[in-house]
Amino acid sequence: MVLGVLTVEYRLHGNDSLKGKRRIANSLKQKVRNTFNVAIAEVETEDSLTMLRLAVVSVSNSHQHLQSRLDKCLAMMEAVCPEEMVYSDIEIFAAD
Repeated sequence: MVLGVLTVEYRLHGNDSLKGKRRIANSLKQKVRNTFNVAIAEVETEDSLTMLRLAVVSVSNSHQHLQSRLDKCLAMMEAVCPEEMVYSDIEIFAAD
């Protein structure tokens, strides 16, 4: 079993409310879930109006399959979200 975690952070320019941030986050989370069938949640930046950090998690039997899925997920997140992506990281964990 192989577990992959994709962490992405956005800077939300011009956002002045949690409602605006939630609209952006929910839209992006729904698109990612529908396309890749992964778990996604906001982490660590719940109280910030200008930063949004999302963690995407997936499990697979194959390291290559998981890496490919998370790479495609990252590419889609860059393409569909108009906000500035300031950080991204993919971590793969193997369990024996």
